[in-house]
Amino acid sequence: MRSLLRLAAPLVAGLALSTGVMLVDTAMLGPLGAIPLAAVSLTTSVIIIFWAALYGFAGPVGLYVGRAHGAMELPRIGHVARHGFVLALLAGTGGALLMAAALPLLPWIGQPAEVVAAIGPYWLCMSASLIPYTVTMAAKNLLDATERPWVGVLITTVPVALNVFLNWVLIYGNLGAPALGLTGAGIASVIAQTAGGVVICAYARCAPSVRAWWGAPQWERAEFGRLWREALPMTTQYFLEGAAVAVAGVLIGLFGTVALAGNQVALSVGATLYMLPLGMAAAVSIRVAQAVGAREQRRIAPIGFAGLGVVTVWMGAIALVFLTSGATIAAWFVDDAAVIAAAASIFFIYGLTQLADGVQSVSLGALRGLLDNAWPTRVSLIAYWLVALPLGALLGFGAGWGAPGVWAGFGVGLLGASVALLHRFMRQTRRNRPRPR
Repeated sequence: MRSLLRLAAPLVAGLALSTGVMLVDTAMLGPLGAIPLAAVSLTTSVIIIFWAALYGFAGPVGLYVGRAHGAMELPRIGHVARHGFVLALLAGTGGALLMAAALPLLPWIGQPAEVVAAIGPYWLCMSASLIPYTVTMAAKNLLDATERPWVGVLITTVPVALNVFLNWVLIYGNLGAPALGLTGAGIASVIAQTAGGVVICAYARCAPSVRAWWGAPQWERAEFGRLWREALPMTTQYFLEGAAVAVAGVLIGLFGTVALAGNQVALSVGATLYMLPLGMAAAVSIRVAQAVGAREQRRIAPIGFAGLGVVTVWMGAIALVFLTSGATIAAWFVDDAAVIAAAASIFFIYGLTQLADGVQSVSLGALRGLLDNAWPTRVSLIAYWLVALPLGALLGFGAGWGAPGVWAGFGVGLLGASVALLHRFMRQTRRNRPRPR
């Protein structure tokens, strides 16, 4: 547990910081009125799907580097990372082009005309930021898997701090710059993300402590194939999960402005606290991969169950807070009684699902470390798209539960996923257990 907590703490911090650019945009555009904030909200609802999917492309770098690190094969670390960076660059470019191509579709899906008229430059800038984002995630996974997680956290502060400064300059027209408003926020974000990507890649390539990783480049089609085979199911799984959350948000929007506002409050808090199990899942994944590389199969089950124990305590505490203090939390953000009541009802449902969410996250992370990626993807398809969304629609609309019903259906899907993934991990650890001689 101590080993996992030492690794999970910086991973949680890094994940929280990685959301900082969008949070800064939201806070600094607030004084400009509803239209810029609506544009940021609409962009966020789409880009979060790309973030989730592209994170899957960067994931195999950490898994294979973790194995090489566990086996003390230093040149192998650089070999994997070099191929992973190329794959991340290609994936990020593809994601940027797809998101940019979706811009003309916004008027056709019922979005407000005034928001569509203002969103173009910001949308395109955030699309371009997907390229440095994906490469940054690959570099951060490299550092995390080689016991340098705090380096990634420190470097992640670069784009956040730079974004604050550039927003101040470009949104409001300080230091003699033109006041560009929403467009200025987009330009600031893509510059900040690119600068952060350059800094973390420069460290991962040039720091004295990592020079042993990088020999002469040797490009292998087989290496690209290995990374691609693991990236594809991971990307699919993250996409299925992220897209399901987005669809749930669209369904809740059908209940009106108050329900949507309450959902935004609850979702913002829930998404931030979700960094706790997500960080622990990443830590478990890395430790399992290192144990496999070191041929220490006996460590796999203890690592997984230690992670499950810690995350159960974490999520149990969060569940109690959500169950008992949802209205109080909502009142920190808004003073509208109807919105507070709507958020409190969603917080209550969140409280009932926290343990299942933690278990499924850590079980999934452990399976990632074992390179068992295809089976969890099928679980996600069934849990989110064949159970959670249909049941949520049935409870929300058919049973008249409203927005809480949508998330109640999602909770049932999470529970099924947690049971299936935990069972799979226990079965895999039995297979990997060394046989007595």
